Amino acid sequence: MISIVRSILSNSRENLKDNVHKIVSVLNYFIEKRLIVQGTIFHGHLIKKGVSSQKHIAVKLLILYLKSRKPNEINQMLKEFDGFNLVVHNCLITANLEWGKLDEARRLFEEMPERNEVSWTAVISGLLRSEKVEEAILYFERNPFQNLFSWTAVISGLVQNGSSFKAMKYFLEMLQCGVMPNAVTFTSIIRACGERGDFNLGMSVLGLIVKIGYENNLSVSNSLITFNLRLNDTVSARTIFDRMQSKDVVSWTAILDMYVQMGELAEARRIFDEMPERNEVSWSTMISRYSQSGDAEEAVNLFVRMVQQGFKPNKSCFASVVSALASLEASIMGRIVHGHILKIGMERDAYIGSSLVDLYCKCGSTKDGRVAFDSILEKNVVCWNSMVSGYSLNNQLEEANELFGKIPQKDNISWNSLITGYLEYEKFDEVFEVFGDMLLSGERPSKSTFSSVLCACASLASLERGKNSHGKAIKLGFHSDIFVDTALVDMYAKSGDVESAKKIFKRMPKLNEISWTAMIQGLAENGFAEEALAVFEEFERTKSRKPNELLLLAVLFACSHCGLVDKGLHYFNSMEKVYNIQPNDRHYTCVVDMLSRSGRLSEAEKFILDMPCEPEVQAWAALLSGCKTYRSEIMAERVAEKISELAEKHPEGYVLLSNVYASAGRWLDVLHMRKQMKEKGLRKSGGCSWIEVRNQPHFFYSQDGSHNEFTEIYGVLELMRSDMLLT
Repeated sequence: MISIVRSILSNSRENLKDNVHKIVSVLNYFIEKRLIVQGTIFHGHLIKKGVSSQKHIAVKLLILYLKSRKPNEINQMLKEFDGFNLVVHNCLITANLEWGKLDEARRLFEEMPERNEVSWTAVISGLLRSEKVEEAILYFERNPFQNLFSWTAVISGLVQNGSSFKAMKYFLEMLQCGVMPNAVTFTSIIRACGERGDFNLGMSVLGLIVKIGYENNLSVSNSLITFNLRLNDTVSARTIFDRMQSKDVVSWTAILDMYVQMGELAEARRIFDEMPERNEVSWSTMISRYSQSGDAEEAVNLFVRMVQQGFKPNKSCFASVVSALASLEASIMGRIVHGHILKIGMERDAYIGSSLVDLYCKCGSTKDGRVAFDSILEKNVVCWNSMVSGYSLNNQLEEANELFGKIPQKDNISWNSLITGYLEYEKFDEVFEVFGDMLLSGERPSKSTFSSVLCACASLASLERGKNSHGKAIKLGFHSDIFVDTALVDMYAKSGDVESAKKIFKRMPKLNEISWTAMIQGLAENGFAEEALAVFEEFERTKSRKPNELLLLAVLFACSHCGLVDKGLHYFNSMEKVYNIQPNDRHYTCVVDMLSRSGRLSEAEKFILDMPCEPEVQAWAALLSGCKTYRSEIMAERVAEKISELAEKHPEGYVLLSNVYASAGRWLDVLHMRKQMKEKGLRKSGGCSWIEVRNQPHFFYSQDGSHNEFTEIYGVLELMRSDMLLT
C-alpha cells in the first residue's frame, strides 16, 4: 500500500485524474483499517495536487471523516458538494444511524427530494440495529424498491432482534414476490430456523440452497453447521464441515464448540491444534472448557499462549482463566491478570468480578475479595454468593452471615453457601438453624442442601434429626437421587442404624464409588467387617468401574478390624499392580494398624521403616498401641523415642506420648510432656461422649461435672456398675 501511495503522489495532476480508481482504493483501505491520521495526511497531498474535489474522491474523504466523527472535517467536505447530492445524503443518514442520532437520520431522510434503494435500505437496517423493529417494518412497507437487498436487510435485522418467526414470514413473502435469496439471506433464515427449532422449514431452505447453487458458499455452510448443532444433529454438522471446499475460522470454531459441548475434550483439542487460524472465540472456548473440566493448569497455559500470540481476551476468557487460577490458588498470577482486567476496565463486570472474588478468597485474602466485590457496579446473585462462600471458606462465619442477610434476592446457592460454611467448621447447630430458615422462606432445598444437612446429622450421630431430614427429602422428591441416597447411607451407618443404611443402599438404582465406599466404611466401623468385604467383592464383580483411593482405604480398614491381615496385604499390594493407584499416607498407616492389631509387630516396624514417604505420627501410634497390647516394652521404648523426635514437626505427637505415658503409669513423663505442650501452646482435648434426646445433644467430657443432671446420671451409672460387678 505504501508503494501505491508513493506512486500516486509522484504523478502530475493530469495523471492523477486518470488514476481516480487507485486513489479511491487507497482511501477505502484507510477507511477499512481506520487509519485516520494517514488518511488526513493523504487528503492534504490530494488538496495540493488539486484532485480532492473530484466527486468520487470527495465522497470517500467524507466517509473517512464520518467514520472517525471529525465534525470540522465533515463540514469542510460537505462544502465540496453543490446542492443536493443523493450519495452524500445516504452517507449522512448511515452515519447518524451508526451514531445513534435517529431523529437526525429521520430528518435527513424525510427532507430528501429523491431517494434510491440505498436510502431506504440504510434507514431500515439502521433502525433494526437500534432495535426499532416496528418502525423499521413501517419504512419497509413504504419502500418502493423492495428488491433483494431491502428484503435481506429486514430479514437479517429481524433475526438479530430475536424475531425469528417474523423473519421466516417475510422470507416466505419474498419468495412469493419472485425475489431469489442470496448468501446473506440464506445465512439469516437458517439461523432463524435453528433458533425456532423448525427442522421442516430448515430442510426446505436447504433444498432451495442446493437448487440455486449456494451449498458450497462459505457463510451458508457455516450457518448450516450451526443449524444442525442447534438440533443436536452432530453427525450432519460434521458431514457438512468435512465436505466444505473452503473453511474459515468460523467453520473451525463451530465444529470445535461441537466437541466441547459433547464433552469430548481430547477431540476438541485435536481440532483446535489443527486449526489453520484461530480467533478470540476459539481460544476462549478451549480455555473455558479446560477450566470447567478441572484441568486448571492447562487452561492457564493456553491463556498465556493466547496473549503471547497477540489475541485480546474477551470477558468470558478472563472469567474462565481467573476461575482456573482460583482453583490453583495462584495468587501472584491472579494479581497480574487482575491488573490487565483493571487496565481495560472490565473489573466492574459482574461475571468477571465474581471470579475475582472467588480467586482472592480461595487464596485466603477475603479483604482483597471484598474490594473486588465492592467494585462491581451491578451485583447479581452470583456476586453475592461468591462473597458469602469466600467468607465461609475462610471461617469468617459472622461476616458471611451478615452479608447473607443483605442479599436482595437469595437463591438456592445462597443458602447452600452459608450451610456449607457452618458444616466445614463443625457449627452443626447453625447448619440446622439455617436449613430451617431456608424451609420457612419457601426456598426449595437442592440435593446439595440435603447432602450437607445429612452430613451434619452423621457428624453428630443424630439419628432423630437424620430421619427427619430423610422424610423431608422423600417429600421433595429426592428419594432416588444418588447424592442424597449416598448421604443417607453414610448418616444411618454413622448413627448406628446399619440396617437402614443397607436398605437404602440395596434400593439405589445407581451406585458410584462414593456410594460403595460409604456402605463398606459404614459396615466396617460398626463391626461388620466381613460383610464390608463381601460388599467390596460384589463391587469387583460388577466390573463396571475400578475402586478409588477412599474405597480401598475402607477395605483396608475392614480387614484391619476383623483380623484378615493376609487379605488386607493382598488388597494393599494390588493397589499399584491391579488398580493403578499409588498408596498414600493413610493407606500405609492402615496397614501398620492391621499388622499391629494382629501382633505382627516386627513386620509392622519393618513396614514403617521401608515406607517410600515419611510415616504419619498415627502410624507410629498404631505400632505403639500394638506394643502395649502385646507387652513389647523394648519396641515400645524405641517407638516412643521416635514419636518424641517427630513431635517437633508434628505437635500431635506430644498429645500421643502424654496418653501413652499416662496409660503406663509414668506420671513424671506425663508431667514433662504436658509442660512442653503448655510451652508450645498445645492443649489436650478431653474425652467426650454425647447422646441426643429429643433433638437436644447432651455432652459429657472427661472429669467434667457441669451437666445439670450430673448427680442423678452418675448415681444411676454407679448402680449399674455395681450390678455388673455382682453378676
